[in-house]
Amino acid sequence: MRVRIFRLVSAAALLASAGCALAVSPASNPPASPPVAARPAARPAPVTAATLDAAIKAEIASVPGNVWIYAKNLDTGATYDLRGDERVRTASTIKLPILVAVYAEVAEGKARWDQELILTKEKKVSGSGVLTEFADNTKLTLRDATNLMIVVSDNSATNLVLDVVSSDTVNARMDALGLTKTRSVRKIGGGNPGKVNDDPVWRLYGLGISTPHEMVTLLERLERGEIVSPAASKEIVETLKREQFGEGIGRTLYDVPVASKLGALDRLRSDIGIVYGRRGRIAMAITVDDMPEVHYAPDNPGLLLISRLSLLLMEGLAMPGRPAPTAFCP
Repeated sequence: MRVRIFRLVSAAALLASAGCALAVSPASNPPASPPVAARPAARPAPVTAATLDAAIKAEIASVPGNVWIYAKNLDTGATYDLRGDERVRTASTIKLPILVAVYAEVAEGKARWDQELILTKEKKVSGSGVLTEFADNTKLTLRDATNLMIVVSDNSATNLVLDVVSSDTVNARMDALGLTKTRSVRKIGGGNPGKVNDDPVWRLYGLGISTPHEMVTLLERLERGEIVSPAASKEIVETLKREQFGEGIGRTLYDVPVASKLGALDRLRSDIGIVYGRRGRIAMAITVDDMPEVHYAPDNPGLLLISRLSLLLMEGLAMPGRPAPTAFCP
């Protein structure tokens, strides 16, 4: 489980307009006792679809670029949709469908977890990951490579995996799941393209294509144990929980489990995941693209926006009847 700082102040303020700050702060800096004259504030009005939509659009307006969102409370069925069925560039979030395809191939005996992969100099690619620092001709197993592909988003490991499970195989698996808009296009850096790469329009999407809605559908089916097998689905979700990049969804959460996969390109940030909050399991997929500046840093505006949007979605799609943080007004 990734440890994050738990703050829902901004989300609740935007959604509820309670007129006072929530009594929530990092565990390392507990809030001082309220003054004697303090009194509990009136309970904020329930969040509606309209207030959630207004709050989200206000946040989006603060960052140049385009945004696509789909989110669902897996316990209540409540959803939020903003261009959720439009195709988007996936960046590294396509690594989740690749991982699903690997599990399916192993289950059918077409691949083995102990299958040996050799990291030659030619198979190292730049970008995220650690394998570029390894010696040439290092031997890994398929299990090693898939773990690195997700946990540290290793690009070289991803290409090694795509040597075993091709883009066409990934796409056939997605078709079988009814996810016909989700496509692995090619390896990172090019090479070994799938048939979809023959289409000049689809080729423009780069590494992969999907929609926020389809990514959330995939996450939901994994959470419900419906992909490959219940055991395989659980393993995949547990792998997502170990991802080391937490700058997007749930960036400011403390002691709240998040299973996610982040993606980044020069002018794009994308994140897909499930937040296991006490008010419901919220699955979400958020893409921010067409940002005017190339900015590779943890405080990238797209990442910060995804973080704020994830809090709004958690609050706006929360399970009714569950306690929210207590608010105090002077």
